[in-house]
Amino acid sequence: MVAYILRRLLSTIAVMAMVGMFVFLLVRLAPGDPAAMIAGKSASAEVIAGIREHMGLNDPMPVQFIRWVHDMLRGDLGTSIFAGRPVLELISQRLEPTISLSILTMMLSVTTGVCFGILASWRAGGLVDRILAAFATLGFSVPVFVVGFFLVYFCAINTHWLPVQGYKPVQSGVGLWFLHLILPTVTLSIPYIAFIARITRASMLEVMSEDYMRTAAAKGTSTYSMLFHHALKNAAAPILTVIGLSFASLIGGVVITETVFNIPGIGRLVVDAINSRDYPIIQGVLILVSGLYVLINLAVDLAYPLLDPRIRY
Repeated sequence: MVAYILRRLLSTIAVMAMVGMFVFLLVRLAPGDPAAMIAGKSASAEVIAGIREHMGLNDPMPVQFIRWVHDMLRGDLGTSIFAGRPVLELISQRLEPTISLSILTMMLSVTTGVCFGILASWRAGGLVDRILAAFATLGFSVPVFVVGFFLVYFCAINTHWLPVQGYKPVQSGVGLWFLHLILPTVTLSIPYIAFIARITRASMLEVMSEDYMRTAAAKGTSTYSMLFHHALKNAAAPILTVIGLSFASLIGGVVITETVFNIPGIGRLVVDAINSRDYPIIQGVLILVSGLYVLINLAVDLAYPLLDPRIRY
């Protein structure tokens, strides 16, 4: 088990090193000159050259990369070009809306998706299975922003049941905080519910076709015990993989959802930074999101031996 954990940790370090290099080159090689954008359209060449020298953009790429990695390891993600404030400070101010939306989304997606998948596998080929299959196909096909605008129109503008846009921090009251996150959470959850439900159904059907499941049914084991104690436990590995990948890939949906519902989170910060070519913010967010993605995959890998001890060897 120790050797298994060490292998995963070493591979995680190697992946993060490659991610860091990719993020650095992606931003540095993108078209456009940050110094020229800071100086403005009417700035002279001498002013632009001075800004480039001050920012260290004239140094060779390897020198810039080593300096960037050194600062990042010290917790310094740089300073925003236009806000003039530390990137880590700007990110920390936007974390609460994004974390709140992500956690609520995964709670709804996992509970609903796994339950739908178990129900579909139990009634495979029946009406319930076909309805859930149609929902899964629809959830994959319809873009997140279309679902968001649809829910805003029918649940907020048309009926006034829920707030249209905005975000309220937890300090304003849990009820108000939750009320503003209902529509974004449902919008962002639909594709993940569909994905988790389909994988759960497929994994459950594969396990339920095994001989030991037929033996358990012949011995009179209850349906509940067969589905949850036997089938779900043995089908958990691929389901756990999908849940981990879904949680790690939330940032893509968060960007769109936060834009639609005007939520001041990490997604909106990234969009604003891209529009203004504020590359320190882009780099900081990318490296933090990539690190989170790698750590979640590491946690999933380390959870496998708990579900299947054969993986340890």
